[in-house]
Amino acid sequence: MAQISRAARFLLCCFPKIQTKKRRTLFAFVLEKAFQHKVGRSMNAYNREQLEAVTTVTHCLKDWPRLEIDKLRTRIENYLRFRKDVDGFLQHHFSALCTQTCYQSRQSACCGREGITTFFADVVINALMSGDDEMEKIIQTLKLSEQGAKCVYLGEKGCLWRIKPIVCEMFLCQRVRNKIFGQNPGALQTWKRLRYREKRYIRPTRPVLFDTLEAYFMAKGVRSGLMYFHNSPGLLRIKALAREKNRQTL
Repeated sequence: MAQISRAARFLLCCFPKIQTKKRRTLFAFVLEKAFQHKVGRSMNAYNREQLEAVTTVTHCLKDWPRLEIDKLRTRIENYLRFRKDVDGFLQHHFSALCTQTCYQSRQSACCGREGITTFFADVVINALMSGDDEMEKIIQTLKLSEQGAKCVYLGEKGCLWRIKPIVCEMFLCQRVRNKIFGQNPGALQTWKRLRYREKRYIRPTRPVLFDTLEAYFMAKGVRSGLMYFHNSPGLLRIKALAREKNRQTL
């Protein structure tokens, strides 16, 4: 029998006359299913789509052989080195200003509600690098979070993701861009080089990591609304144009 939520256990306490262990367990299970059904009905479309992707990936990684998981981690090593470089750059140049702008004065568009685009590969990479407790925190947050002014993944201590979505990591609002790059042209040049490196992983003019990770899971029968590299008209057009250009150069 699956574990039940605290809400189901509370409701169970309201019915002390159900004495036998078997009957109490069955009753608790029914309460849990009713609770999950209510949560699912009240969940907004954004949370539901995110939850489906996160739970699907989490279950796959738990079920697949260890060797297969290790191969996936090896596949993302270069990307993680890129992300480490980006994080170092942002910490050095933007951390203090962004903390003041985003978390204290709340003047930035960063982390806006339902404004965060997450790719399926984002979910895979984060799940590969996160612990079970971290993934469970994300799942429970998506199930229970109410709509608000900020992103569902924004917790009290910052983003709940260990490896944030690439769109979030590479977003700099115009205010901080003007302030930092206006004072430091060298930082702007470094940022341009990082943006160029980003294309190696997300711009599908050739096989790129975010595209191939989607394809890997699709070959296993997985489908998700976050698989934009195989469903987005814009990205499909980029791939089609790249294929046509390659044919013309042969």
